[in-house]
Amino acid sequence: MAEAARKFEVAETPLYREAPNNIEAEQALLGAMLVNNDAFYRVSDFLKPSHFYEPLHRKIFEVSSELIRMGKMANPVTLKTFLPTDEKVGDMTLIQYLARLASEAVTVINAADYGRAIYDLATRRALITVGEDMVNVAYDAPVDMSPGEQIEDAEKRLFELAETGRYDGGFESFTDAIKTAVDMANAAYMRDGHLSGIATGLRDLDMRMGGLQPSDLIIIAGRPGMGKTSLATNVAFNIAESYQPAQQADGTFKAANGGVVGFFSLEMSSEQLATRIISEQTEIPSSKIRRGEISEMDFEKLVACSQTMQKLPLFIDQTGGISIAQLAARARRLKRQRGLDVIVIDYIQLMQGSSAKAAQNRVQEITEITTGLKALAKELGVPIIALSQLSRQVESRDDKRPQLSDLRESGSIEQDADVVMFVYREEYYLKNREPKFGSEEHLKWEADLNEARGKAEVIVAKQRHGPTGTVQLGFQGEFTRFFDLAEDSHLPERFE
Repeated sequence: MAEAARKFEVAETPLYREAPNNIEAEQALLGAMLVNNDAFYRVSDFLKPSHFYEPLHRKIFEVSSELIRMGKMANPVTLKTFLPTDEKVGDMTLIQYLARLASEAVTVINAADYGRAIYDLATRRALITVGEDMVNVAYDAPVDMSPGEQIEDAEKRLFELAETGRYDGGFESFTDAIKTAVDMANAAYMRDGHLSGIATGLRDLDMRMGGLQPSDLIIIAGRPGMGKTSLATNVAFNIAESYQPAQQADGTFKAANGGVVGFFSLEMSSEQLATRIISEQTEIPSSKIRRGEISEMDFEKLVACSQTMQKLPLFIDQTGGISIAQLAARARRLKRQRGLDVIVIDYIQLMQGSSAKAAQNRVQEITEITTGLKALAKELGVPIIALSQLSRQVESRDDKRPQLSDLRESGSIEQDADVVMFVYREEYYLKNREPKFGSEEHLKWEADLNEARGKAEVIVAKQRHGPTGTVQLGFQGEFTRFFDLAEDSHLPERFE
C-alpha cells in the first residue's frame, strides 16, 4: 500500500520545471524605458542585459541602453534600425511588438521595482545553475576533483554570485574594460592625494606606487630585523584609521577613503600585534608595555588609545600554518559579512599549500601559494600585501641591499607579484660591525652610524604599473614605526 502511494506521489511530480522568470515584469520595464528614457537610469546601476530571461528582451535592453548612454532617444522608431525587423513575436512583427510595449507602459516610478524583480529572478536562475553543477559533479565523482576542491569551487562561485549578481567568468567586452579604466582615473582625480589606489599613509611610498591598486599582489620582503612586519602593521593601521564608508546605489557600502583590513598573522598572536600598534600610536616602547614599566599617565594614554582603536575596521586572524584554501574561504566570508578592502599576510613561508602533491616539494608549494594569492586578489578585487623572508645569501655580500634573486623559492614570488618591495636598514648592519674603540675606523663607523640612524629604505624592485626605485623613510625602532622624512622644501632655511 505504502509502495503504491509512493509511486503515485512520483507520478504527480512534474518532470519539467521552468526556470524562475517574469516576462510581464520585463515587458513593463522595457515599455517604461521606451516611453521615458529616464526609466533606464533607475535600473542602470544594477541591471544588465544578461539578467533578462527572454533573449529578445535582452537585445532590446542592450540596444536601448547603448542609445541612451550616447545621449540619443530610445523609442520604437529609433530601435527599429538596430533590431532584426523580420523577426516575429507570435503573430506580431517586431515593430508592432515594440509599439505594444510602449502603449502598455507603466509609469517611471515603478521602473526600479520591476528592475529589482528581474534582477532577483536572474540571481535565482544563476543559483539553480550553480546547484545543478554541484549535484552533477558530486554524482560523477571525477578522479581529479576531490570533495574539498569541489567545496572550494562552489564557495567561489557562490561568492561571485553574491558579489556581482551573476556567475559567468567569461569574456568581458573591451567597452566595459575602458569604462572601468576611465572610472578609476576619475576616482583618482576626485580622491585626496590623487591616488588611483588605497593610500598607505606614507607620502613618498604613495607617490611612487599611486597607492595600493585593487587586485595587486604586493610582496614586502626583507631579512629578519629589518621591519617587514612593522611596515605592514603601520600600513594596515593607517588604512583602517582613515576608513570612510560611502553608501552605494544598491544600499551597500564602499570605502570612499581608507578601507577594511583583514590581517592574517601567522607568526604573531593578535595580542602581540595589538601591542605593536598601541606602542606605535602612544609612543610608549612595546617592551615597557609588556613588562608593565609604565607610569599612570602612560596607562591613561594606553586606555584612551585602545578605546579609539576598538572602532577600527581591522580584523585579525591568528591561525598558524593556514592553507591557501582556508585563507581564501575566510577572506570571502569577511568580505561578505563586514566588507574587505586590503588583505595583509605575515608571512608567505608560514603558509601551507592545499594539494598533497605540492606538500612534497617546498618550491611547488610556494608556487601554489603565490598563484593562489594572485588569483584571490583578482577575485576579491582587493590588494594583497604578503610578507616574505629573504635567503641568507644577502649576508655574504658587502652591499647587503636585497635583490629580486634573494627571494626564497624566488621564481614564483617574483613572477606572480605585481609589486616587490624590500625593506632595508643600514643602521641594523652597522650596529653589529663596531670596530675597535678609538681607532680611525671607529670614527668613520660612528659618522656612518649617525648618518644611518633612524632611517630606512624601501626598495621598489618590481612594479608592473610604475617606476622602480628607492623610497627613503624614517624608522623609530622602539615604537616599531615608519614615518615620512621631511621634504627639503619644508625644512627651515639653512645658511652656509
